[in-house]
Amino acid sequence: MIFDPFLLVLTIVFAIIGFAVSSRLKTVFAKYERVPLSSGMTGAQVAQKMLTDNNIYDVTVESVPGKLTDHYNPANKTVNLSPEVYNGRNVSAAAVAAHECGHAVQHAVEYPWLQMRSQLVPIVNFSSRALNFVYIAMIFLAFSANLWNQMLLAIIILQSAITLFTVITLPVEMDASNRALVWLNQSGLTRGAEHKGAETALKWAGRTYIVAALASLTTLLYYIMRYMGSRD
Repeated sequence: MIFDPFLLVLTIVFAIIGFAVSSRLKTVFAKYERVPLSSGMTGAQVAQKMLTDNNIYDVTVESVPGKLTDHYNPANKTVNLSPEVYNGRNVSAAAVAAHECGHAVQHAVEYPWLQMRSQLVPIVNFSSRALNFVYIAMIFLAFSANLWNQMLLAIIILQSAITLFTVITLPVEMDASNRALVWLNQSGLTRGAEHKGAETALKWAGRTYIVAALASLTTLLYYIMRYMGSRD
């Protein structure tokens, strides 16, 4: 079977790690949501100011429904903030808003890692959908060793695209956070404990991407070993 005990253990381990990091992230964000921003600015105002300070005038700041739905869309040049961030006047809101604007700055300066990630999006979407079909096919083709190996190879190719995307995402997210923190400090919007709080919040947000990359890489290595072993 494709899902042997070893893979199951790996899945459970990373699920636990991911849950722990995600829980800690929510706790940290909740903590700094209770810390008012001394400037009194909302997340939307922080975002708009960061864009203006970086001479970016073709990006709009919008509110989108949901929680933790904050993102930058390079296709239509919009910084999309959840209601808590868009209307929030706290350290967490400022940190998230500035982080998403960090992506807008990356786009404006043609940051190479962001460009590569954007180019990989359609490939990753296809790979994710195709993997589901391959897994189903392997259930019915388990009786054929040759076809089984071909399916393993297909999984390796598709998983490689997903893993590459998660790895490239790391410098993109870390750089966006660094840009956000530097600007928050230089603009004076976060000072002392406020800035430390923003730094802590973004640090834990970054760790979720690290876990995702490690989980994807481990899964890829597992299937490579399965494929090499099946050829012996």
